Amino acid sequence: MRIRFRGTRGSLPVPGPQTIKYGGNTTCIEVRADDGSLLVLDAGTGIRELGRELVAEGAASCDVFITHIHWDHISGLPFFLPLFVPGSRVTLHGPGDPLNMTGIEAALARQMEYPFFPVRTAELAADIRYRTLVEGETVDLGFARVTPLLMNHPAPNFGYLVRCDGRTLFFTGDHEPFGNIYLPGDEDFEAYAALVTERRRVVLDMLRDVDLLVIDAQYTPEEYQRKKGWGHGSMATALELAREVGAGMTVLTHHDVNRTDADLDGLDAWLRARWKDRGVRFELAREGLELQA
Repeated sequence: MRIRFRGTRGSLPVPGPQTIKYGGNTTCIEVRADDGSLLVLDAGTGIRELGRELVAEGAASCDVFITHIHWDHISGLPFFLPLFVPGSRVTLHGPGDPLNMTGIEAALARQMEYPFFPVRTAELAADIRYRTLVEGETVDLGFARVTPLLMNHPAPNFGYLVRCDGRTLFFTGDHEPFGNIYLPGDEDFEAYAALVTERRRVVLDMLRDVDLLVIDAQYTPEEYQRKKGWGHGSMATALELAREVGAGMTVLTHHDVNRTDADLDGLDAWLRARWKDRGVRFELAREGLELQA
């Protein structure tokens, strides 16, 4: 199984001379089986270039797994060229929207409604299919098996466990460590603490000994203290989780929009000094980075 990072940024794209090394596109990860079969995790702006490459080879067939429908994870979909090519087959998988009572099809259709976009989904030429997922439902693609797990974010967000070629990958999407929203002494503190403990156990059980962990690590530890409840983790909480589950390799992603290449280089050096000899192998995600899981 080969993984290539197509987009590593959170919130919105930030192209420019100060983001060349780590990239300015929002979240997208290409996953290839040994036989070349393709699945894609998230459809941020990084999916655009992948689509161009696929169309250059002819009609494409792929499965796109959306973690959640915040803009930075779906805004590349209307620009994914295989959707416009006859003979292509694209299946979108992901969570539903309980507030609007819609399925994952809304992630594409609502972006392309008039007057927000000049082309509507009815005009797309590809064979487009939709599969709204529920937690724990395993999708068997033949070359890979993908299982969604509900993570902690201010929108329904699935992390995905991918089993392919005898190896495992887990991508969190956007995720903040589970924590108690009540204070000790509050009436609901104990009940919520039990819920947090159970959700954390479920996550640890699924991630145990994963070969590659790709995890939201948007904040520094100091930033996280000011932004609890915003739905993202810190570099420290990400590496602590990686150590706890025994991940073979960890990639920190969803870089903050304000971080330049120099900023991320500095944080990488700081993390390596702090985590030296602690048994955690990690990299900061970079556009174009390829890994064998």
